[in-house]
Amino acid sequence: MTAAEAFRIVVGVDGSPESRRALEWAATEARLRHGTVHVVTAWQHPAVVVGYNDDLDRDPDTYRSRAQRLQDDALRAVRVEDVDITGEVVQGHPAAVLLEASHEADLLVVGAHGYGGFTGLLLGSISNQVVHHAHCPVLVVKPRHQARL
Repeated sequence: MTAAEAFRIVVGVDGSPESRRALEWAATEARLRHGTVHVVTAWQHPAVVVGYNDDLDRDPDTYRSRAQRLQDDALRAVRVEDVDITGEVVQGHPAAVLLEASHEADLLVVGAHGYGGFTGLLLGSISNQVVHHAHCPVLVVKPRHQARL
């Protein structure tokens, strides 16, 4: 990164509360670093075997549209001034899409679903893959857990 380039944060958003927290964190960090945020939402058209999954919509545009709506909702919810936030909806497996996006990032931010107890120490499959294979540093935003009194 040169002095003329802004610090670029890529954040994966899937519509979950955890991914929205990741977006909020990324936007706040970008403001502090005078950087930019690029939101990536991945979607997949499920493989369908004839005779199975008859209730699934087979139109790929349905899945792309749903992903776009999830991303639009997340972008409307984030309120950080003076931050350039762009979005992109990409077809593919979420981990592969985020790994590709990490080539152009200074930092990749993802949310992780927490399960509490011992399993809460573990990362989800997507965050685990990007932590181990991204082309830039990765920050995993875990859910807040209330303290037990």
